[in-house]
Amino acid sequence: MPPRPEARPGDPVVAPWRQKLGDWVEGAPFTRFIIGLIVINAIILGLETSDRLVLAAGPALSLVNGLILTVFVVEIVLKLLAFGPRFFRSGWNIFDFLIVSISLMPATGPLEILRALRILRVLRLLSQVPKLRVIIESLMRALPGMGWTALLLLLVFYVFAVMGTMLFGDEFPEYWGNLALSLFSLFQIMTLESWSSGVARPMMEVYPWIWVYFVPFILVSSFMVLNLFIAIIVTATQSIHADEEEEQRQELLTELRSINQRLERLEAKGARPDV
Repeated sequence: MPPRPEARPGDPVVAPWRQKLGDWVEGAPFTRFIIGLIVINAIILGLETSDRLVLAAGPALSLVNGLILTVFVVEIVLKLLAFGPRFFRSGWNIFDFLIVSISLMPATGPLEILRALRILRVLRLLSQVPKLRVIIESLMRALPGMGWTALLLLLVFYVFAVMGTMLFGDEFPEYWGNLALSLFSLFQIMTLESWSSGVARPMMEVYPWIWVYFVPFILVSSFMVLNLFIAIIVTATQSIHADEEEEQRQELLTELRSINQRLERLEAKGARPDV
């Protein structure tokens, strides 16, 4: 179920009909209906890449595609009616709004490229499926830490690229002829893609000690630094789950305080609640 836009102190009182509309449009049945339409829309957009299917059922595919887009527009309008300006307090709502807006833009003439962008509607699954939202939110929360880790990786690349250019550039200019080629060679080595047979072993015929250069780089870049990325993402995911649990605890405490206050008022009046 998509996250409901947060209400803030000072917001106007929501009319009952808007509250009911918000509960309905954010409810599980309607959300499952939208998820189903997104999946169907993705299948249709994939079928439209086949010229044979377009010739056989092009108008029908376009009609279904248009109907689904209409439902998406109605969904956005209903949410705007239900939440008003609060709709734009949710980043996921803004994401959905932009995706649907792009789909409504004309895809003819100089804007023909926008036809390919219709597949972006499939990304609405990110905002509709809770598990996918947790993954994306984890990545977003991990970005600061990943940035520093990326800087560390860049420093490692730069140091080894300069060393490689100076040491091996004359004998192997196709791999180490300049800094750009050295960086690309190091990226290939980091991915472990044919680095042994394609790069290391031919060089070992000229430099038998070349393993002293390659082994530390692989250990640092492929194992240590990349594992840091994974650790940062896992930590961010755990923090999101911790925040959700804390929010649930706060809601439970608020409800318990409300019950306690009602009991105290009843006791002050000399009444006792039935057991």
